[in-house]
Order: sequence, then C-alpha cells, then structure tokens
Amino acid sequence: MFYGLNKFIKNILPKRLFYRSLIIVAAPIIILQITISVVFFDSLWIKTNKGMTKSLVSEVYTFVEAYKNEKDYNKQKLTDLYYQNFELIIKYVENETVPVFHDKRWYSPIDRTLRRELKKKFSNYWFDATSYKEKIVLKIDYKNGILQFLIPKTRVTNSSARIFALWITLPAFLLIFIAMLFLKNQTRPIVNLAKAAEKFGKGEFVEEFRPSGALEIRMAAYEFDRMRKRITKQLTQRSEMLSGISHDLRTPLTRLKLQLTFLKDKTISKKMSDDIDEMEKMLNEYLQFSKSQFNENTETFQINEFLKDIIRKYNNNKIEFHDEEKIYFDGRINSLRRCINNLIDNALKYGNKVDIGLNKSMNNIHIFVDDNGPGIEKKEKINVFKPFYKIDKSRNEAKSSVGLGLSIASDIIKSHGGKISLENSPNNGLRVKISLPS
Repeated sequence: MFYGLNKFIKNILPKRLFYRSLIIVAAPIIILQITISVVFFDSLWIKTNKGMTKSLVSEVYTFVEAYKNEKDYNKQKLTDLYYQNFELIIKYVENETVPVFHDKRWYSPIDRTLRRELKKKFSNYWFDATSYKEKIVLKIDYKNGILQFLIPKTRVTNSSARIFALWITLPAFLLIFIAMLFLKNQTRPIVNLAKAAEKFGKGEFVEEFRPSGALEIRMAAYEFDRMRKRITKQLTQRSEMLSGISHDLRTPLTRLKLQLTFLKDKTISKKMSDDIDEMEKMLNEYLQFSKSQFNENTETFQINEFLKDIIRKYNNNKIEFHDEEKIYFDGRINSLRRCINNLIDNALKYGNKVDIGLNKSMNNIHIFVDDNGPGIEKKEKINVFKPFYKIDKSRNEAKSSVGLGLSIASDIIKSHGGKISLENSPNNGLRVKISLPS
C-alpha cells in the first residue's frame, strides 16, 4: 500500500529541481495562508456576519410587531424612524403576495445565514440578494399584502473580509515570486553544468567552464572541469600517437615503392606493390579513425543538401537519393560527412545499387543507406561495430579493410546523441539506419 502511494506521489511530482524546490518553499506558505484564511473565515467573518444578520432580523421583527400595534398616523412615523436610524427603506404593498423561491443559493454564506435567521421569526418570507448591487430586497407576509424592506448589504456583510483577503494573498505571492528568483539563480549553475556535460559527452567542443553557484555546486563543476581536461588530454594524446605512427610509416612505404620499380621480376614487383597499397589503405583508415576523435565546432545545416552534395561528388548513377522535406540539424559537418562516406563506400563495395533515404519523425531524423549486397548475419550485426573486427565471410572479401569503417561511423553518430543499427534492406541486402535527435 505504502509503496503504491509513494510511487503515485513520485509520478505526480515535477521532475525538475527548480519546481521541486519551489514546492518546498511555496507549499508551507500556501498551507499557512489557507489555514489562517479558514480560521478567519470561520471565527471572524462567519460569526460576525451571523451576529449582524441576527441583529437585522430582530430589528425587522420588532418593526413588524410595532407596525401591527400602531395606528395609521403613527405607522409612517415608525417607518421614517427606522429609515433614519437603521437605513431601512420600508413600504407596505396591498394585495400582493410573497413570491416563491425558485433558485436558493445554498453556496452563498449570506443567503444561508439570512434564511436561517428569518425562518426563526417568520413563516412566510422571500428575499433577493442579487438583483441590486448594494441592497437586499426582503418581503414578509403582512395581512392583505406584504411589507417590503430594502436593506443595505453592509448590514449583513463584513467589509474587512476583502481587505483581509487582499493583505493575506499579496504578501504570499510576493514571497513566492522572490523565492522563484532566488531558486532560479541557484538552479542555473546546475543546468549549465548539465549542458556542458551533455556537450562533452557528445564530443562537442566545450569552452572554458566557469564554476558558479553554491559551494557544493562549485565543487562538482570544478571536478567536472578537471575530469574534462584529463579526458581531452588523453584523447588528444591517443589521436596524436595514432596519427604520428601512421604518418611515420608512410615514409618507409614510399621508399619501398621506389625500390620496387628497380626490380626486374615484374610479377614479384606487382605482388609487393599490391601489398604496399593495401598497407597504405590501412594507414589511411588509421588516420581517419584518429581524426574522428578531434573536436569540431557544431553548426546548423540542411541535411537534404548535405547528402545531395556527398552523392554529387561520387558521380555514380548507382546511388539514388530519396527525401521528403527540408530538414535542419545541429551537428559537426565534417564528422558526419566522414560517417556517410564510410557507409556509402561499404555499400558500393559489396553491392551494385545504393538507395539513400531521409525522413523525420516527431523526435528523430532518420537516414537509411540500403544496398543489394550479401548482407550481414544477425549474430554479427553487433560485432561489426567493434574496432578492427572483421567478418570472415562474403562482406570481408576486400583485404584492404581493417574493420574501422562502421566503428568510426558508430562513434560519430553516438557522439551526436544518435543511434546506428543494421537491418535487412528492401533491396535484399544490408540497411544501415541512422537516428539523430531532431
């Protein structure tokens, strides 16, 4: 029972720290104001109004009893006296009956109290507290007609209630507003820290991060900044090492190529030259892998034109592009171009037809690269994203591959907060599906 109640409360509570903190500050103020208002309404306003109504009804009853016993020439004098002292406008109307209540306002405290007190004194009465803004109309059965009273509403209501409500609500709203300003300043450093962590997690360049806010938040931000610098330094060192090794190996390979030109046995020369070309292609992939780790600025661009530009440079009628609408995305163009190039190169390597599709859902942008090649078995679809992993089957017939193409593509897409997966293509080959956050 308590677990279900606890889960229900967690579901209805806001998820953001600012709103949770606001509830912690505002809830006691609101509860206090409601408690004070209820106590005031019950002990002061209702009881005061009840006493005022009871006094008014007693005055009306006294008038009616005195009116019965007075002579005709004294009745007008009595009416004038009540007007002067109690501000009651009284008139006797002959040959008229008391109306019937059609709509009793049970929700109105004034009507309830007035009805309760009148019932104690009179058997046949009717009143209306809504037709006039400042007056209450009261009609009481009297002989062959009615006695009509026009009563000021101030006789049955306490005007201090409005002033009390104003003074009790305005300070509450003012305190909550001040609390919102302070809470906004306290939560802003946490939001900035979260945004910086998100950008860094996606591989985007994070400018010098300045810790701010409370001491605990400053400590967390300072440690995050130190961690970011250490990770960036390690990534840079690794990339520079890969780049340096790949670059240094190119020099001896170039010398070997030159020396092969002097060999008289052209068959051996051709075989060795092919091996050197394969090694150069491997080194190019190593360099490409190391470059994918460097930071690059994020910019907004149109994916449709971006993909068309890539396909245009291939100048290959085997590639077809299908798009639906103009779609914009914030990302790193060079990294994404490297990713798409790798996927298209793979598709062209293992098939003779490539279809590229683009569409947008509510939360994601989807890019499809389909080929009509041999495809990949289901059990291998996860492994091919691992660096240097090779499949010993039809899709790995090209010896020059070192198994970094899909690994680089996966790394780039994940650094943009997206997903990459392999599916069966409608062309009976492999489909590479990319999902990027829109």
